[in-house]
Amino acid sequence: MALRRALGWSDGELMRSDAKPCSRLMRQTAGIFTVGGALGFWVLCRLHYGPRITVPRSLRWAACGAVSVSSASALL
Repeated sequence: MALRRALGWSDGELMRSDAKPCSRLMRQTAGIFTVGGALGFWVLCRLHYGPRITVPRSLRWAACGAVSVSSASALL
């Protein structure tokens, strides 16, 4: 934020004046989609790798699912 202010890209405001903060319902929806995406991609990982699954690989797939599904739901 300080670098953006120094370069003149931002006057320090965190959001535009006409923007409104996320409602509680939107935050709950994003949380549900994040958990659902993580579980969905974890299942896909289990189906894809079968018995060769490892914990780091499983967590990586779950994290990718959480990020992709929650970001896709944020665009809706």
